Amino acid sequence: MKPIKSSIEKECCALNEAEEVLKGMGFSYGGNWDYDHGYFDYKLDDEVGYTFLRIPFQAIDGQLDKKDTTIQFGEPFLLAHKYQVGLDDNAETGNISGSFNQFSEPQDPDATVDQKWIGIAKELVKKTETALLN
Repeated sequence: MKPIKSSIEKECCALNEAEEVLKGMGFSYGGNWDYDHGYFDYKLDDEVGYTFLRIPFQAIDGQLDKKDTTIQFGEPFLLAHKYQVGLDDNAETGNISGSFNQFSEPQDPDATVDQKWIGIAKELVKKTETALLN
């Protein structure tokens, strides 16, 4: 995980406005939320794992299942995860276990972020600041 300093940290806005702006920029909101907090994610890489720019937020007025909820942004950060190549070390065989245990253990769930993504993420954060704060 690599924090990215931003002027949107601690800024507030309506969830529906943030969602409209950020989805238009390529961020996803999908399943990355609970009733009191969530994340907007921008996928930067998914070659042997994934690298996301993630912007956390929390509800300060209402719950996230309501579009008129006011949210407050946290500090954006880069998140990297490297997939395991090959067979899972903890694989189990059989019809029942195979039905439930289809995915490998991650090789590195908190992988080091490749330097090339840091500059790209900083530029994307600047664009996000402009889009949300102006």
